[in-house]
Amino acid sequence: MGNTFYLRRNVYCCFFILAWNTIEAQIRYTIPEELREGSVVGNIAKDLGLDLSEVVDRKLRIASGSGKQYFSVSVAQGELIVNEKIDRESLCGQSVPCLLPLEAVVENPLQLHRIEIEIQDINDNTPNFSSNERTLNIPESINPGAKFLLDSADDPDVGSNALQSYNLDRNKYFVLNVKTQDGIKIPELVLDKPLDREKQAIHKLILTAVDGGNPARSGTCEITIVVLDNNDNAPQFEKSFYEATVDENEQIGNNILKVSAVDLDEGLNGEVEYFFAEKTSDALKAAFDINSKTGVISVKGLLDYEQANLHKFDVLAKDKGTPQMEGHCSVKIKISDVNDNDPDIVITSLSSPVPENAANTPVIAR
Repeated sequence: MGNTFYLRRNVYCCFFILAWNTIEAQIRYTIPEELREGSVVGNIAKDLGLDLSEVVDRKLRIASGSGKQYFSVSVAQGELIVNEKIDRESLCGQSVPCLLPLEAVVENPLQLHRIEIEIQDINDNTPNFSSNERTLNIPESINPGAKFLLDSADDPDVGSNALQSYNLDRNKYFVLNVKTQDGIKIPELVLDKPLDREKQAIHKLILTAVDGGNPARSGTCEITIVVLDNNDNAPQFEKSFYEATVDENEQIGNNILKVSAVDLDEGLNGEVEYFFAEKTSDALKAAFDINSKTGVISVKGLLDYEQANLHKFDVLAKDKGTPQMEGHCSVKIKISDVNDNDPDIVITSLSSPVPENAANTPVIAR
């Protein structure tokens, strides 16, 4: 073990000494995502101060540590060109800015130039609801001001192209409230006037999610409200928002937090059970479990900080009355990092002959 550490230390020392002599100034290009194959990013030969003859003679090429060669060099023009379309959302998700690091390699003498490609977002995604329909059972006796959680729409775009607002079509009984939590807009349906089942037993509304692109994109969800007669009180959570932090190596089965709701009704109408909201992803259900009787949320599967360091979801509390009433709360679980990953070493290899009368100072390897 001691010999291995000594060897690694020598390798790192060698790397830094060589890097000091071979890595040149950084160049950055900015392009929109989804550029066609063959599109020109910039004249990399000119930007590196190389003549066209040197592009071939010094074997100018692009090295990428991402495993994909999105770019190459045109030998004829010395231009950096796109090899395949780049989807910013697949590459960077919600991260801003989206940067793709590259290296331009030239030989004789060996030089490595750091290059960054900033991939800018275009409005190529439409706000999308997980389901195009949502049904709410609401008793006519419920008081105005009652709130009902609606599904949020997803839009992978970022910045002004991301989801910006929700709209509800005009009606006599309901208004829309949009709350913001951790930068996410969450729509709620609010009862504005008392319901009368005898006058109207079913209400149909359209919820629209709109992004900020130009032109704007939008998605819709149809909401059906069924007006019912009994079970006057919905479960109410003690807090509207719960938060906890857990290590990524937390043992399966360990409890994280407990949500709690109270229903003022008696008998079955007042008995509460807890569930993940309908929109909860399968990945989150694989990572966490909720006890339907106690509201305790526990670790169900393996957690990985590097894959997902934050989980946000909603929990529903439902009573056993007829009709069934529900309340909701939001939960945020942060995953703490532990030192469970070895460092990665990226090696750019090439062959270059060395004459026997070479001076003592030239760099021959990195």
